[in-house]
Amino acid sequence: MTEESEFILRLQNPITKDTAFRELLKLYKERLYWHIRKIVISHDDADDVLQNTFIKVHRSIDKFKGDSKLFSWLYRIATNESITHINKKAKRLQITNEEYQNNTLNNLAADVYFEGDEIQQKLQKAIASLPEKQQLVFNMRYFDNIKYKDMSPILETSEGALKASYHIAVKKIEAFLTSD
Repeated sequence: MTEESEFILRLQNPITKDTAFRELLKLYKERLYWHIRKIVISHDDADDVLQNTFIKVHRSIDKFKGDSKLFSWLYRIATNESITHINKKAKRLQITNEEYQNNTLNNLAADVYFEGDEIQQKLQKAIASLPEKQQLVFNMRYFDNIKYKDMSPILETSEGALKASYHIAVKKIEAFLTSD
């Protein structure tokens, strides 16, 4: 039995669940926060989505069958929660997801938790100009250095399609950054 499968059993066992879940939080909280933050942009939104992600994980860990790595499953939940969050906020404001993301990006400079400079803001705008799937692929590959084989179960897309998506995203970002 692997270390991960033992950890999953501890997460699923009512006696050891709370202790194992605290370990899970320590292991993945920061990585998932930054993954979510790249999608939703705002610190406060990222905190909300991260909390929702871990609530969902806690509630459904018993249903986890181990068909993928735990890490992939967590990232898939975080990604879906992030997209759902953006969809809900955009719908509430009666604007498109793209308009919502642009508004969020425009407020980024005022975000006390954003430590980036003008170049990083421009990069974020370039990423936000991509279609949703390309944004996810670019962020996961470029910033998180996730391998295509690990990304495939998270985004439920073939490795070849992910490589193509990343290549196209890079070309679009380069064009965005050099157009001025």
